[in-house]
Amino acid sequence: MKEVKVLGPGCARCKTLAEMVKQAAEQTGVAIHLEKVEDMAAIVGYGIMGTPGLVINGKVVHSGSLPDPKKVAAWLQEG
Repeated sequence: MKEVKVLGPGCARCKTLAEMVKQAAEQTGVAIHLEKVEDMAAIVGYGIMGTPGLVINGKVVHSGSLPDPKKVAAWLQEG
């Protein structure tokens, strides 16, 4: 099971990214545990400068914009 975190203050883009992750997990059959991180101190701790941010298994894979849904699916399927 992949640990996935969406970093952001709860804005519309952050919610959209969380939905993109859920859809990609369903489409690819990858089991995930999705957590939304809205605490700014925790978000800053990941070293990102813009939200939304996406963390998979402790690694920041994207930040500052909405990624392409195909990239989200690919990140979920990696290693």
